[in-house]
Amino acid sequence: MQNILLQINADEIQNSLDNTVNTLIEQITPELPHTSFITDLAFIMIIGAIITLAFFKIRQPLIIGYLFAGMLLGPLSPIWSWILPKGVQSAGVFEGVGILSDISALNLFAEIGVILLLFVIGIEFPYAKIKSIGRVAVGVGTIGLFSTLGVLFYTATALGLQFMDALFIAAALSISSTAIIVKILEETGRIKKESSILILGILIVEDIIAVILISSLQSIALVGTVSIESIVVVVLVATALIVGTFTVGTRVIPPLIDRVAAAENREILLLSVLGLCFGYALLANIVGLSVAIGAFLAGVLVAESKSAEVAKLLASPIKDMFVAIFFISVGALMDVSQLENYIFIAIALIAVAIGMKFGANLIGNAIFRQKRGKALRSAFTLAAPRGEFSIVIVKVGVDIGAVSSFLFPLVGIIAIVTAFISPFLVKAGDKIIPVLEDKEND
Repeated sequence: MQNILLQINADEIQNSLDNTVNTLIEQITPELPHTSFITDLAFIMIIGAIITLAFFKIRQPLIIGYLFAGMLLGPLSPIWSWILPKGVQSAGVFEGVGILSDISALNLFAEIGVILLLFVIGIEFPYAKIKSIGRVAVGVGTIGLFSTLGVLFYTATALGLQFMDALFIAAALSISSTAIIVKILEETGRIKKESSILILGILIVEDIIAVILISSLQSIALVGTVSIESIVVVVLVATALIVGTFTVGTRVIPPLIDRVAAAENREILLLSVLGLCFGYALLANIVGLSVAIGAFLAGVLVAESKSAEVAKLLASPIKDMFVAIFFISVGALMDVSQLENYIFIAIALIAVAIGMKFGANLIGNAIFRQKRGKALRSAFTLAAPRGEFSIVIVKVGVDIGAVSSFLFPLVGIIAIVTAFISPFLVKAGDKIIPVLEDKEND
């Protein structure tokens, strides 16, 4: 009887709430089509602003505020199941009102956020800076990624995961999140430091390897063997795009940008550099690479122009909005209610992933004779965050039926936890590294 009453009350509350919200929206903006996406976007901006302001006041990284806001808003958020009785939960109270519902549209905006973030960061790194760390970045990035992958595969197998599950989760957790790391470096004012140039170089290398891994894992899952041809093609395409950018691109594009800037119209300059950004992202996507790689290379081309600083100032506000949507949508997609089911596996994999990435990066930096401070900063920064490529790799495995479906919430939990850990690891490095450097000088 109590359940029936709860059901009736829930239906009444839902209908009343929906009618009130719809009537209010129609009165305010009668000329607009009122889709669930508009409602979602309104809640993202309002709740995101409140939560990030709170995190700013308590001096915590804004990225954590974005993720926390997403976890509160998302359709997979457990907050309603903790607060509301079971009868009310089943009735779907607040569905589509206080919870994000149009995830596909949010994913589109999130991808735009990643493209703009990497583009603006690329403007900080002219070709001369990148050239100085090219060989080291390739070496350290390759050592760090494949060492971590091997140990994680062994660990996942020891924890009882099947071969394909272990292989996919190991590959997913061996790649650091470019978006999260770049945002942390930007927030902490480290983006222009020498160690950050090395970190960005390593991340670009990892993104290229990630594309190769996705192709290889699909081949193993569907055919049972690794396609050497596909690996060679990806490497050649990536090399051609990067070399072409740094030879032909740096001679052709920067003068064109300066010519547009000479018109002294900021709107035209903004449209031009954004056209370059998304055009390069599209080119990278067409040839089978990550859109993030294309966007970063477009930023590097802008950095070679005399109008780089103006272009960065114009693009930054747009970037900030879409990046906020990206991190909030990542938080919204994470099914943290599943945490209790995978807590021990998640803790074990997080510990091994962080420890291995930290240690392997130090070893790689030692092999290439990098200074202790730079080596430690790159190790502390790259150790924890797992994000966009981790989720993509596991999703590919689930979509083709190669791995167990529980891997998706598992990698989601790990992505959220490591994203929260990352800023604190960077801060810990700030305290530890000066002490070690003083000892080195003594």
